[in-house]
Amino acid sequence: MKATFGGGCFWCTEVIFQNTEGVKSVLPGYMGGLNDHPTYEQVCTGTTEHVEVVQIEYDEELVNYEDLLQIFFKTHNPTTLNRQGNDVGTQYRSVVFYHNEEQEILAKNFIDELDNEDVFEDPIVTTVEPAVTFWVAEDYHHNYFNSHPENPFCSVVIAPKLQKFMKEFKS
Repeated sequence: MKATFGGGCFWCTEVIFQNTEGVKSVLPGYMGGLNDHPTYEQVCTGTTEHVEVVQIEYDEELVNYEDLLQIFFKTHNPTTLNRQGNDVGTQYRSVVFYHNEEQEILAKNFIDELDNEDVFEDPIVTTVEPAVTFWVAEDYHHNYFNSHPENPFCSVVIAPKLQKFMKEFKS
């Protein structure tokens, strides 16, 4: 099965799902934009309407879609419009791209539950949209955190996020 999430910088999101049992592969890329074959430089301008996303292939025997939603909503801020931390722009918006009707229903119900339980202080702005063409990001974005541990962004932003995830989702 496939799941596609946009939750800010795909470097951050990729490493979280790489460390999730049952996830077979995670690819960074772009979805939801106006032009074909977008480049990172184009998407970073915020004018293409693409979102930085990760496309996840997972084994339903080991992890279900609701588990992936739980991880997604716990590991980014779904209440900030077009922003995750210092990353600002429509390319960093929070979005669930669904691949079938079941995923759409599960995502919408999950968001409703979070809202009803007042899990977040502010309203959730995550959109739920049909998956469209997924454009794989340039090779140098793949496995970025593991390939660039010396990068200050990786050590200051991603590493603490990964540590929090590993502690919270140990089981």
